Amino acid sequence: MAALSDSADLRTAPAAVEPPPPARAGLRGWLFANLLSSPGNVALTLICLAFFAWAAPPLLRFFVIDAVWSGPDRQACLAAPANPMPGACWAFVRVWLNYFVYGFYPAGERWRVDVFFAGLAFGIAWLAWLNAPRRDLGALYVFVALPILSYVLLSGAPIIGLAAVPTSLWGGILVTIVVASVGIVVSLPLGVVLALGRRSDLPAVKFLAVTFIEIVRGVPLITVLFMASVMLPLFVPERLEPDKLVRALIGVALFASAYMAEVVRGGLNAVPRGQYEAAQALGLTYWRIMALVILPQALRATLPNIVNTFIGLFKDTTLVFIVGIFDFLRTIEAARADPHWATPVTSVTGYAFAALFYFFCCYGMSRYASNVEARLHRADRR
Repeated sequence: MAALSDSADLRTAPAAVEPPPPARAGLRGWLFANLLSSPGNVALTLICLAFFAWAAPPLLRFFVIDAVWSGPDRQACLAAPANPMPGACWAFVRVWLNYFVYGFYPAGERWRVDVFFAGLAFGIAWLAWLNAPRRDLGALYVFVALPILSYVLLSGAPIIGLAAVPTSLWGGILVTIVVASVGIVVSLPLGVVLALGRRSDLPAVKFLAVTFIEIVRGVPLITVLFMASVMLPLFVPERLEPDKLVRALIGVALFASAYMAEVVRGGLNAVPRGQYEAAQALGLTYWRIMALVILPQALRATLPNIVNTFIGLFKDTTLVFIVGIFDFLRTIEAARADPHWATPVTSVTGYAFAALFYFFCCYGMSRYASNVEARLHRADRR
């Protein structure tokens, strides 16, 4: 009987599960895990390699090997018997680089723009570095001190010896960074307020928030810029008429805020109802519930959408040239029309330089957001 019982136990016992094969380590393991993990991935990898093998050599030859890196005018970039197929005319970018960065900003005052760039980079690094000391002071510097310092530096303050520089002389990368920074800094808090207003129980507040969001989201950014540039001065006295750049900043900020409000509202809808009830059970007021419990979870859930909106806003800054503002792309358009640099490759080189600038800025924002998401996921697993 004991033998029969033992054999029955053996028949009913689950078979031992074999451990999975050890994962390959190093570069070989990464290749097998990401590029060669299945027949479909192998095929896609081979297609991509074939495409790069076909496209990379001509691009490398045009932009690097055969490129012209220095020269006083168009003659350096024209075809010649020794070079019948000239490459990119980077000499054009070198000669016009100051114009691309500063626009018509006075040459003797451009150190102020450099200080602005340095202060902005310092503030971004302070907030982006997770282990930085006193990040609360960093936030105060970026959102309060830096805007005031930037306005004084760029616009001027004769009382302290800084000559006034009208915004009509601003241009290039300076205008692009200013418009994008103002849009990003203003759109997030204003979008949060609009999202909360759209969910408000007060009918008047909800009506105003919904009306603003739907009207602004229902028209393209070009229309908003035209309205801000043409219609806004009609509602204020002539002596209080805002500057052209200020009008564009207002239009961009309001447009981005409407889209940001819907992004934040999606994050608020993703927070479980139990979080509200638990916070109310602790006796917290509405604003403390939102600030301490709900909004942190909502912004965390919708972080990819927020960054995507910021990237779209950064690229949409090129539309301000329609209302007569010389942003980065507009300076390239003006420079390539110079007859001293009229060559078949001048325009391609200028636009390639603009593409590199926008790519590195947008890619940097994307990578930082991905790192923040990965850090938050690691914290969840702990």
